[in-house]
Amino acid sequence: MISLFLPLLLSGCRRKRFPHYASNFREYAWITDGGSNSVTVLDLVNMTPAATIPVGTDPTAITVNPRRDEVYVVNSGSGSVSVVDAIKNKVVGTITVHREPSAIDVDASGERAYVANAGSNNISVLDLPQRREIAAAGAGESPADLRISPDGNSLVVANRHSGSVTILDAHRLTLRAAFNGCPGASDLVILPDSSKAFVACTGGHQVMAIGLGRPQSQIPEEHQDRLLSLLDVGQTPVHLALKPDGGEIFVSNFGGDTVSEIATGSDEVGGAYIVGEQPSGGIVSADNSLLWVSNFAANTVAAYSIDDGQLEHTVQVGTGPGPLAFSTDGFLLLAVDAVSGDVSVVRTVSYTPRGQVITGSLFTVLPAGRHPNAIAVKGFRIQ
Repeated sequence: MISLFLPLLLSGCRRKRFPHYASNFREYAWITDGGSNSVTVLDLVNMTPAATIPVGTDPTAITVNPRRDEVYVVNSGSGSVSVVDAIKNKVVGTITVHREPSAIDVDASGERAYVANAGSNNISVLDLPQRREIAAAGAGESPADLRISPDGNSLVVANRHSGSVTILDAHRLTLRAAFNGCPGASDLVILPDSSKAFVACTGGHQVMAIGLGRPQSQIPEEHQDRLLSLLDVGQTPVHLALKPDGGEIFVSNFGGDTVSEIATGSDEVGGAYIVGEQPSGGIVSADNSLLWVSNFAANTVAAYSIDDGQLEHTVQVGTGPGPLAFSTDGFLLLAVDAVSGDVSVVRTVSYTPRGQVITGSLFTVLPAGRHPNAIAVKGFRIQ
């Protein structure tokens, strides 16, 4: 349905009440197109397609560098990472890793990246300024996701096939701990204070809560990594959305059509909420007030008020929405529509002709390549 209106949307969008940007400000969204071996670039200032960048085979994960104007594309089919210049939007380097890389994370300094190699059961450590692999470390079977803690001390790896979570010392790349009992371990988050990690056990109905070792803590039991709890959520948890303040996690239960709420301080599940059919992704607004959820089977994005505990609005988007991302200022929400091969652009706040506030409205739909599967956004000023 939406594709029928695409020409109208692209030509007739009115940019009423849009932010005003400085002349040297640029903001792009990069979308990996697994079926096209390319990355689609969208210009979020002018709201137009900006480029199509050829990369390796079957690009999947993608992330930006917090310190450098670079984007990193994980090519699962060719065992490599493409380095994209974010200003010129072209590949400026290729780093060879191992078999079937599946995930990437960059540390706070922007100097190191960590890549999970699902086909090799290991982790690659990349020197980003030198654009090369400098070390590799073992993991569990088929690592699906990984995160470096904000303090840079802990590397947490979710191993899908072995149903386990591996904790590595990020500096020495030595094994600190491993925890079993998380079938289909996949998406994971780490709290802003680096005290805990939470991992979705997608093959079941639980989320694993892990306390990360902190030798400097005044509490002796916190010196070591430890399993805190296995939390019962809905069926087939596929994605964890962490509030920016770290106080709560919202679990997208793909098989249960619900979102579960976890209080990270007490490791307790507060309840489950029906948001739509097959929720597959989520993201929380910068002010911690709104949860946005993509409903894969319903072709919608839902806005859920965290403080009020109720669904505020549902927006019809493209077919098979999954990953979500905000623009830098939070004015736009981007939904990657895996089935229809496009990106739905939602205004997080809009207004009726009488000035009444509307939470969420479809602004336009922009084309992507075949089988888009991940998104990254970065805004910056050019010199």
